Amino acid sequence: MTVLAENSFGPITDDLFEEAIVALSGRTIVALTGAGISTDSGIPDYRGEGAPRRTPMTIQQFVGEERARKRYWAGSHLGWQRFHAAQPNRGHRALVDLESSGILTGVITQNVDGLHTRAGSRRVVPLHGSMDRVVCLNCGQVFAREDISAAIDAANPWLETPDAVVTAPDGDAEVAQIDDFVVPACTVCGGILKPDVVFFGELVPTERFAEATRLVDASEALLVAGSSLAVNSGIRLVEAARRRRLPIVVINRGGTKGDSRATVKLEAGTSQALSALADRFAA
Repeated sequence: MTVLAENSFGPITDDLFEEAIVALSGRTIVALTGAGISTDSGIPDYRGEGAPRRTPMTIQQFVGEERARKRYWAGSHLGWQRFHAAQPNRGHRALVDLESSGILTGVITQNVDGLHTRAGSRRVVPLHGSMDRVVCLNCGQVFAREDISAAIDAANPWLETPDAVVTAPDGDAEVAQIDDFVVPACTVCGGILKPDVVFFGELVPTERFAEATRLVDASEALLVAGSSLAVNSGIRLVEAARRRRLPIVVINRGGTKGDSRATVKLEAGTSQALSALADRFAA
């Protein structure tokens, strides 16, 4: 018996992989992805083995405290530069291949790294937003992240280099010195700028979640890749698939909140498993 992937949770064998193939074959598939799909691109996972303990900033802190905004923007700026340099990996490209073949209806992602779009996926629903956009909380003006990044560099030439920081899955990073940091302001109204992502304490925008739900409703199977499903929006979509009695295949290293709902659970890295799935369906 051949082993598809090895990890600390045990081997993924041909038999288990074949169960996943049977569950998905002949059906249109929607993918739900989390931070685990981007680890092979150098972006760390929130909850995977070896992930650092961290307390993400809440929207209440960000809006209510100037010092919190300094800390966030300093870290987000440095983290984003490394984050933005990351490249799509085999897992992202495997989903592109499945979409190109007509099997995959689209990707719903909990990630804010934009790697699915950069890999070539055409229909992507970014549940938690995207780090490449910045929005003014006062007037709603949207800015390209590159423009805000250039303004931060000009106003804070003393800031440490990206190589000196540890990047988090949301593009944030820990920065020691923030007192002198100049926070960018909206050039239209002077309002507070925020990366166009969902902070802790915020809800996924209603229309965005509705779009994700429509994608699940229009598909015949759900493929979860690299998510622990600890965030409410993800497990709600899995539950929607379960209520429709869709086959659910979960690929993740470690347990997930959706394991009891899964038709098949593969304890494997997403790059290996998704590539193997794409190869099989292309055969």
